[in-house]
Amino acid sequence: MKKYVITGATSGIGEALTKEFAKSSLVFAGYRNSAKIDALRELGENVIPFYIDMTKSDSISAASDFIKSKTDKVDTLINTAGCVVAGAVENLDMDRLRYQFEVNTFSHLQFSQELLKLLDGGKIINISSMSSFGIFPFISPYCASKRALDILFNSLAIETGGRIKVVSIKPGVIATPLWQKSVEENTASIKEDLSYEKEMKFMAENAMKNSTKGLDVSEVVKVVKKADRLKNPKSSYTVGRDAKFAQIISKLPQDLLNFLVKTGLKARMK
Repeated sequence: MKKYVITGATSGIGEALTKEFAKSSLVFAGYRNSAKIDALRELGENVIPFYIDMTKSDSISAASDFIKSKTDKVDTLINTAGCVVAGAVENLDMDRLRYQFEVNTFSHLQFSQELLKLLDGGKIINISSMSSFGIFPFISPYCASKRALDILFNSLAIETGGRIKVVSIKPGVIATPLWQKSVEENTASIKEDLSYEKEMKFMAENAMKNSTKGLDVSEVVKVVKKADRLKNPKSSYTVGRDAKFAQIISKLPQDLLNFLVKTGLKARMK
């Protein structure tokens, strides 16, 4: 029986992956909200819940210690936990920016480091985002945190000489609760950033649409399963037409790319 560790296992992509892999494998399922633990336990004996707060180093260490106490081998670690910090760069609160990187980047690196010996010969699959291509204004903290995640873990893959396969999954817009949560968590920026009031209102409305009109989460599950199944998976997979389009245009000269993004944003806000 293969063994998986999945963070952010109580909603969205993480929840879907936990349910899928628990059908035939042992899954250590990370949660932060204790109200969700019963739902994880209801998935059966193959699911072992563990508490982890991605903003607290001590909690990450305690989570890794718990897993080490239960097994000496992990086949695949899937880092899915994440959040979105939005706002115009000139008005960004530095504590919010640090929080963004703590949740989306630093926490996953620390957790992976602490489980590295258990992962020898296994895989780390990170749920990144098409935002890592860096072409989306007003969510630049999110874009930068995902890009940093990709860079750090790509180096890890090279430095470990192939002992650990690292895969970055870059979905486009997926219909998950992340979008509604992002609006709720960025209420202050949306309401108080009067210098970009129109833009922030547009971003919030668009996020709410994404929560229901995005690609079904099952499409991400399919790609993760494929990457996990392969002995030598690709280092990066894009999921969805929008993600593939973002990847293509991100290769354009920066000035041309900036022009297209500004023009496109202006047209959509009319």
